[in-house]
Parts: sequence; C-alpha cells; structure tokens
Amino acid sequence: MTSPTVKLNSGYQMPLVGFGLWKVNNDTCADTVYNAIKTGYRLFDGACDYGNEVEAGQGVARAIKEKLVTRDELFIVSKLWNSFHDHDRVEPICKKQLNDWGIERFDLYIVHFPISLKYVDPSDRYPPGFTFDGNKVVPGNATIQETWTAMESLVQKGLTKSIGISNFNGQLIMDLLRYAKIVPATLQIEHHPYLTQEGLVKLAQANGMAVTAYSSFGPQSFLELEMQRAKDTPLLFDNKTVKTIADKHDKTPAQVLLRWATQRNIAVIPKSNNQSRLLQNLDVTRFDLSKSELAEISGLNQHLRFNDPLNASSSYLQYKLLN
Repeated sequence: MTSPTVKLNSGYQMPLVGFGLWKVNNDTCADTVYNAIKTGYRLFDGACDYGNEVEAGQGVARAIKEKLVTRDELFIVSKLWNSFHDHDRVEPICKKQLNDWGIERFDLYIVHFPISLKYVDPSDRYPPGFTFDGNKVVPGNATIQETWTAMESLVQKGLTKSIGISNFNGQLIMDLLRYAKIVPATLQIEHHPYLTQEGLVKLAQANGMAVTAYSSFGPQSFLELEMQRAKDTPLLFDNKTVKTIADKHDKTPAQVLLRWATQRNIAVIPKSNNQSRLLQNLDVTRFDLSKSELAEISGLNQHLRFNDPLNASSSYLQYKLLN
C-alpha cells in the first residue's frame, strides 16, 4: 500500500500521506525509516532541527540497498533552520543536510520558520536550536526576501527539486508573492480540528501551494514535551464527535482526523512506532467522510495553537527571549 499523490506547482508529484521525523529518537530512527518504507511510506519529512537526518539517511540507504525502493520512488523533505537564513549560509547548510541524508538532492526543501536567528557554526553546535549560546535568542539580520532568493538558487543549482515554506501566516505569504520568482510549492502548518486555519489554507491553495498539516492529532503531539497547554486540552482521540464518526465508518479516531485533512487535499505526516498504526495511518484515502461530517469536525475549531515560538514559558522551547 502506498499513498496517492498531489501535483505540486513545480510539476512534481508529492505523496498525500507521509511519515514525519519530528521526535523520532536517534537510536531507533534508521530502523523506523526502513520499516516505514517497507510498510509503504514514500514521503519522509525531516529537518535540521530534528537532529536525526544522518540516521534517517541510513534507513533510506538500507532500503535502497535491499531494493525495497529506488531513490526516485522516495520523496525526501528537509528544512532550513533559522540560524542559516543569511544568503551565503543557505547553500552550505543545504549541502551539509544532503550529505547527512546521503543523497544528491532533496525533493522538497522548506524554510522552517519565518524567523532569522544569529548564525551558529555547525562545528560548534548542531542542530543549534533557538538559542545562540544556549541561553538567549539572538535575532539575525536576514530578511525573508534574502532567504527566499537563496532558496530559489538551490533549485537552479539542482540541490532540490522544489522549495516551500512552513509556519508562515497570510500576510507574510502575500508579501513573499510580490518578489518570488519561484512560488512556494508547499505551505506546512500546524493543522488539526482545534486549529483549522481555514483562511490560510484557502489563501495558499488559491495561489497554487499544496498544504501539508503537521500535528494532525492536536495536543497528542505535545504531551511528551510536558507542555501544559497540551495537558489541559481534551484529546481529539477522545472527542465525542470524532469517536462517533470513527465508529460509523469502522475506523480509528486517528484515521478520521487524517481523512478530514486528506479529503480536503491537505497532506499529512503522522508518525508511529506501532506496525498496525503505521498501516492505519497510511490507509486514510480509501474512505470518504460526508460533507456534514467534515463540517462537524471543522466545527471543533478553537484557534488553539501549540507550536508557538513566542510562547517563552513553554517547556517545549525552553528559551529566554532577548531583552
């Protein structure tokens, strides 16, 4: 079983269901990626900040060596971290990440956050995280236009097939479209029934960008980070509306949450170490929710965001804003 695809504005096909590498432990990452490929996953969503790209690449290499897949059958995604937004830092860090993965080019390379931070040499600390010195956040000087121009050059040099953005709001997207020579192929955002961001999704799709949802299960993704906001929020898996719809379709609540996205042509990147859930998460395009069911789930919206870099008190980020 593999996922259907969505065609990007760059002309390439991207799987609608992928495997997210956020919070995948280094000691299990290679085996996890290998097993996901064996299960049928073809898209892997990584990032500098996840700190596991070497191991993810090892899993890919093993699967290719054993002829489970070819490189062309995989769709590998990575992201530019905030500390490397300066124009002359973008290409070197992209090449380092390619080397970590053990591949020649990415299928998609994304600006992780619209935030420029002061450069941290990878030989000093990698991944650098949000802080410059382990204590304070020090802003960088790069504008989004400077960073995006450098991203465009990565396409021209063959280091990535497509480029995209993540965690951008509507105003930043509208500004970027004024000067972009290459329109972002994708927008990746936190997206779940507690945070539907319908206007942002419509804006992106209307401008030819595919939307990818992360944290599709809402607070579930942040519980292991000891985030108080997540602890205080009822789990979507236990929500009466979600459970009723799941029972009706003989599916799990997780499958319903993922189908709520994919049925609206929004890609998803869940992860699991459990084989049955790996299969269930991949099998979320072969049943349909009714219009009323889609609306019921969307009606759970609370504008509740968990991944907020400005939430300095969050145990997720654990950093101090520079005064």
